[in-house]
Amino acid sequence: MTPKKAGRAMLAGVVLSAGLVLGGLSPAFAHAAPDSFADLAEKVTPAVVNISATQVVEDKKIEMPKLPPGSQLDDMFEEFLKRHRQQNGEGRSHRSSSLGSGFVIDASGIVVTNNHVIDGANEIEVIFTDGSKLKAEVIGKDAKVDVAVLRVKPPKPLAAVKFGDSDKARVGDWVLAVGNPFALGGTVTAGIISATRRNIESGPYDNYIQTDAAINKGNSGGPLFDLDGEVIGINTAILSPSGGSIGIGFATPSNTAGPVIEQLIKFGETRRGWLGVRIQNVDDSIAESLGIGKARGALVSGVDEKGPSAGAGFKPGDVIISFDGKPVANARELPKIVAQTTVGKQVDVVVIRDGKEQTKKVTLGRLEDGEAKTAREKPAVAEKPAEPAVKLHVFGLDLSPLDETVRGKFQIKDSVKAGVAIVKVDPESNAAEQHLAPGDVIVEVNRQPVASPEEVDKQAKALKAEGRKSALLLVANAQGQARFVALSLN
Repeated sequence: MTPKKAGRAMLAGVVLSAGLVLGGLSPAFAHAAPDSFADLAEKVTPAVVNISATQVVEDKKIEMPKLPPGSQLDDMFEEFLKRHRQQNGEGRSHRSSSLGSGFVIDASGIVVTNNHVIDGANEIEVIFTDGSKLKAEVIGKDAKVDVAVLRVKPPKPLAAVKFGDSDKARVGDWVLAVGNPFALGGTVTAGIISATRRNIESGPYDNYIQTDAAINKGNSGGPLFDLDGEVIGINTAILSPSGGSIGIGFATPSNTAGPVIEQLIKFGETRRGWLGVRIQNVDDSIAESLGIGKARGALVSGVDEKGPSAGAGFKPGDVIISFDGKPVANARELPKIVAQTTVGKQVDVVVIRDGKEQTKKVTLGRLEDGEAKTAREKPAVAEKPAEPAVKLHVFGLDLSPLDETVRGKFQIKDSVKAGVAIVKVDPESNAAEQHLAPGDVIVEVNRQPVASPEEVDKQAKALKAEGRKSALLLVANAQGQARFVALSLN
């Protein structure tokens, strides 16, 4: 969540909201509200814990400033540094501690919390409701879903809770949360589910449950319970301009976190499915350009040559509408579905190509392997080149052939094999609104490859003659990552 979109977001935990006013609701709805949460709180609170994470931080060493030779300040600084070293010691370190929340999911000593609660910690301590403390070790953690799994060794079985089915949670359902707000200790809070499937842009698999149960700093990693006492979410973040709860909190759904936790327990790491395509959302302009009717699905903008989908026949311009029997509503949904699918499984992927549905079979790879491969690739370093020659002005763009001069100027990778280079963008044009930039390369116009500025101009004129409202461009950036852009022909 960015400050621009959400004001100030703080990672946090949970509190008790005011009761629901039932006003004009009929008695059939009113009886669903519990008289008290006391029995439920008594049942689940023994399994909720506080997490104390300690990090050892090295103090910065004070260096002698560079002074002119013979400066009278030399002796003064030498004396200051001498006293500082005597009082504080060289290379002194200090301990930085943070507090969060967690919960036990296995009586043998398996504890779940947020990754950001324990990330970078040298020592982790789990504190139970009776005041007892146990040292914890990290079994595994995942920054993408923000979960971590810890292990403690208790002298006797612990109270534990289990995960429920977050997909069954409905807006308006009562929820209960227990945590450690502002280091106060075990605190029970209640509210309702305000919304589901929230995207707060904190990670690639955002799918949060929003609740008005107050979540505050220190409650990160605490559980969100349904009225059956099952965990349907892990409290992770709040939207707040002040740092305190204003009734907008977010919890990672159990059905999102659960499979990741299972992998961390079994393997000590995540093993997510990987399709090996780059995708983007389909908006109304792109849908019109592709002739697929309403906007839906995930548009393939590129295929990884070494990825699982390389030999399965995928092409840029394919619109994925179903994956392994699950509908794909938009580009946000596909990565979540793929990531939760077993590595090595062969799946059917339904795409729309040229207005017709086709089914592709692909055996999934492992996402982490693909990320490691990408990290090992080193960008090419080019010498400072001459300025490229502009040939034509189309779509508010100055275009040039993709020659060595252009490649050197914008450091365009060899993986961008052909196309027409953009060397300047009119700031008042539709192209600027679509965030096209100098160094981008037009690979296709209207699903036809282009190799010269003249071919781009020819395709634009042909589309205008057909009465089309927009032109669909496949555009690659200098690193070779491609996306589709619909530009207005008016």
